[in-house]
Amino acid sequence: MDAFDRLALLLQEMGTYACEAQADISRNYKDDGSVLTSTDMKINETVAKELSRLFPEANVVTEEAIQPFDPDAGLTFILDPIDGTDVYSQGLPGWCISLGILGKDRKPIGGMVYAPRWGLSSSEGLFLRQDPGKPLMLNETEFTPRLANRELEQIAMASHAPRHISIKRFDGKIRCYGSNILHMVSPLIHPHIQGSVSVPCFAWDIAGAHALLLSQHMIVEYADGSPFLYTDALLKQRKPFKGIVLAGTAEAVQKMKTLFID
Repeated sequence: MDAFDRLALLLQEMGTYACEAQADISRNYKDDGSVLTSTDMKINETVAKELSRLFPEANVVTEEAIQPFDPDAGLTFILDPIDGTDVYSQGLPGWCISLGILGKDRKPIGGMVYAPRWGLSSSEGLFLRQDPGKPLMLNETEFTPRLANRELEQIAMASHAPRHISIKRFDGKIRCYGSNILHMVSPLIHPHIQGSVSVPCFAWDIAGAHALLLSQHMIVEYADGSPFLYTDALLKQRKPFKGIVLAGTAEAVQKMKTLFID
């Protein structure tokens, strides 16, 4: 068992813990008004500690804690202990544990997304995993594309996305779950969802899904066509990105640009 196997096993253990804790969880609030639970803190502490043990030279960027950042590190891990904390705290299923992996050049080279209450069956949940240099895996099996059609039919996005964009010109269906990571991986999982829209959020709301989409020749970029880059502002200063990020098939992203940009 290598370090990435141990990491994958830990994320699954943390997912089981989160499921068990969900029924009795209480909501707290950060200074910015976003929801925080004891589950976020427990998973954050446990996974960050193990990352530092398994990969002592790597950067660990997490939503819930600030750690030193070495710009010359060979790996950077970006952890969201619960992506979709609001829905998690209300007992809903649309949440996940997300871990993105960047290389020395800060390009996405891997990721893990574990959503134990979301997926292909009630018993399996959803575990997407791509180790650096390895193929994408879905529930321990090499990933097989699931899309029925690459042209845009449905979009996954946050319920508050219409505050930032107009959806009047889109006559298809909109899917809203509560987790931006689950929105982004929807084109990998759901055969009739080809694209996602991410309105301004943080690096940990993007990173876990990024490499997974790229591995299947999908697009992750700003609506103006510029690449999504992991800048100092995102990683060291922990600021939200500006603009709208589109992800999905090339066909879907091109169509979404005509819908959301005049």
